[in-house]
Amino acid sequence: MNGYERFMTALRREQPDRVPIWELLVNRPVIDKMYGPEVSYLDFAEKEDLDGVCVFEDLRQTPVDDNHFHDEWGILWGYGKADVPYPAQHPIHSEADLDKLVPPDPDADHRLVTLEEAVRRFKGERAIVFLGHDVYEFSANLRGMDNLLMDYALNPDLAHRVAQVTLDYKLRVLERALELGADVALTGDDYAYRHAPMMSPTHFREFILPYLKQIVDMAHAQGFPYIKHTDGNIWSLLDMMVDEAGIDGIDPLEPIATMDIGQAKQQYGHRVCLCGNVDCSVVLTRGSKELVIEAVKETIAKASPGGGHIMASSNSIHPAVDPELYKTMMWATREFGVYPLDEKMVEEYREKNYVAAILGEEG
Repeated sequence: MNGYERFMTALRREQPDRVPIWELLVNRPVIDKMYGPEVSYLDFAEKEDLDGVCVFEDLRQTPVDDNHFHDEWGILWGYGKADVPYPAQHPIHSEADLDKLVPPDPDADHRLVTLEEAVRRFKGERAIVFLGHDVYEFSANLRGMDNLLMDYALNPDLAHRVAQVTLDYKLRVLERALELGADVALTGDDYAYRHAPMMSPTHFREFILPYLKQIVDMAHAQGFPYIKHTDGNIWSLLDMMVDEAGIDGIDPLEPIATMDIGQAKQQYGHRVCLCGNVDCSVVLTRGSKELVIEAVKETIAKASPGGGHIMASSNSIHPAVDPELYKTMMWATREFGVYPLDEKMVEEYREKNYVAAILGEEG
């Protein structure tokens, strides 16, 4: 199988020739350390033979100073560690601000330039995953997370209005991406912290689930699968995402947030593809090659039997990830993730829990 076939087979919860390898994000500093600044992300995907690539929309930036820029929505972004941007100022402070807001044009010519390049290079060879948003994270960027969560309780009409503005734009961009050649729809809003969701399940059901379902339904109506990415402890939300919204894949199932991929396989593996979940908080940042190999074996043993598993980290290949450990993760997946899986390895590793041991060491 080539990468496209391998990825899509796993996403259908079927068994490919080996466990596919993919990553939501590979941050620029890691690529620079491995290949230098002249190598683009798409070049990197080809050099490392990733089975899927992940691209997102191109938003124009207006510099404010050396450390800040405005995007097309009027959100002010600042540069954090390793030049990773964060929202520093939000444009919607009141309903009057929302009344005046003019969203960017989702049909603008520059919006999908990166996707166009990925389609030219990889269509039919590697799965092309388009990363968009549903309504939570971008509403928080527009309103401010604290304000948005307060709106859920005190000003629900405003929360729904912001969500609808976000949905109208993001849904159209995602629709265009699928028309242009993306193979998989994905939204990347994070719903949870390490210990629990950021909102109650009741608020999730009212303010996020209906809009999420509209995005999933749009993808399905066009014949495309949908992957949902969210960090954190999402056990209390998974039934809604899987059974009611109808997602096809879930990423990344953070083990450090008690999202054991073996438990997820038992409860949801017959309904949804699992993406993940080698720990990138400790294992891929300051672990050893031996520990990474152990983690990969455990992840394969728990999630890969029968197919329906795509190997990835527990979040992303962020700037603190050791490139040599990331390379070890990819090597070990190719070495130990070939079907039929080694039954002795599966038996030995499926009951292990390396994250618990790591957390014990970390205190």
